[in-house]
Amino acid sequence: MILEPVIGLEIHVQLKTKTKMFCGCSTHEAGAEPNTNVCPICMGHPGTLPVPNAEAVRMGVLLGLALGCRIAPRSKFDRKHYFYPDLPKGYQISQFDLPVAEHGTLAFDVPGGERPQAEVSIERAHLEEDAAKNVHDGSGKTLVDFNRAGTPLVETVTGPDFRSPQEAKAFLQELRLIARTLGISDADMEKGHLRCDANVSLRQRDESGRIVGKEFHPKTEIKNLNSFRHVERALTYELQRQTKLWEAGTPPEVSTTRGWNDVKQVTEEQRTKEGMADYRYFPEPDIPALELADLAEDVRRHLPELPAAKRRRFVEEYHLKAGDARQLVDEPALADFTERVFSELEAWLNALPELDGAQEEQWEAERKKLARLVSTWILTKLLGALAERKSDVRIMKVTPENFAELITLVATKRLNAAKGLEVLNAMLDDGGDPTHVMEDKRLGTMDDVSALADAIDRVIAQNPAETARYRAGDKKLLAFFIGQVMKATEGAADPAETRNLLAVKLDDVGAA
Repeated sequence: MILEPVIGLEIHVQLKTKTKMFCGCSTHEAGAEPNTNVCPICMGHPGTLPVPNAEAVRMGVLLGLALGCRIAPRSKFDRKHYFYPDLPKGYQISQFDLPVAEHGTLAFDVPGGERPQAEVSIERAHLEEDAAKNVHDGSGKTLVDFNRAGTPLVETVTGPDFRSPQEAKAFLQELRLIARTLGISDADMEKGHLRCDANVSLRQRDESGRIVGKEFHPKTEIKNLNSFRHVERALTYELQRQTKLWEAGTPPEVSTTRGWNDVKQVTEEQRTKEGMADYRYFPEPDIPALELADLAEDVRRHLPELPAAKRRRFVEEYHLKAGDARQLVDEPALADFTERVFSELEAWLNALPELDGAQEEQWEAERKKLARLVSTWILTKLLGALAERKSDVRIMKVTPENFAELITLVATKRLNAAKGLEVLNAMLDDGGDPTHVMEDKRLGTMDDVSALADAIDRVIAQNPAETARYRAGDKKLLAFFIGQVMKATEGAADPAETRNLLAVKLDDVGAA
């Protein structure tokens, strides 16, 4: 018996609007006193009238287009009824049969997965208001903060197309990046900007891959997963739990809702799953239908380059490795910085001597070498230095122009790697020009070959025992001599030139 995972996701993205979905209250809840960003509308007082937030509607259309969906020419809001302390009206204003967007697809990479690239269907993306936040105090009481109530959400519902927890995690990371690229949400799971419920079941396939029995069996919904790690771990555990039930001949017979206990690393049953009839949907009588055809066309014209397309372009245009392109694009601000650095370097490349046809391969090799240099300096040296300072690329003092200049100094060997890092740190501290920093601190590489030769002669003379061992055949000592020369020149010597000159002088037995 082959048991195949069947996984679908329901993801809530909190939209980054200034005001709530149906009223003028601020959505800024960080640091606000509980129940201060509230009004009669979001508190559900009788006689109040909700008014849709136009910016939230636009953001919903934007996300729908980015997910390859069809935007509904006519959409409407509905009332979804359920009784819970965090829902003051006794119902949520959501969308039922006419969502903003539906019938989309999204392809995404799954690094290290059985399917290196997967494609998932997007059943729908609809707008709704958020519920309040329950706060559990130490005495066992539950308090309710309504500051979050009414905040705009887009709920994205996928098809049951994921075949592993790894794929579900990769999709969520791609969706987060899309939301950040569009500027509609920070999509930070730890802060509740992106929340996920996962539906999981198993089905049988025979040896030839055909489905045995029903295509879909009763699903288990795992609620409120608030980190990528929790999504992957909860799905992994739940698949193992259900596999044991199938092997025992007692597969799940009803749909249930479970919660993830991260301390115990298990899912725990909460209740049986509600059906659509339980919510008693009916059209929201206080909000007219939305006519979206013109808005969709306007938003489509302003749709930015999406992450997958940007990754491909970084590989093709800048000659970056696919893995490096992925890391650089994963943060929109870093991707923008990288692009501006390459734009500055293009002018430097164009100033190089023209190559004839026979040298085209050499030219391509130089471009790839430069791409490796840029990605290494950004992903390791720059991000490492920023991490030490607990800073990031959005607020640092280093401009793309100055960073590109630093890269040219290293590429032309006017700076070696060690001294280049010193220059970079000085740039991060005061925003200085790299050439000025290099000259002021005298960090440039030695241009005088005779001065380098003199330094090498001194090092050889100061280490007669090591020199004798080298000439007796212990060639590993070359690294020792290089280190001594770099120390003597305070890192100003070019390592490659130092190695060549040392090899010549150490092999010159007549000089002993």
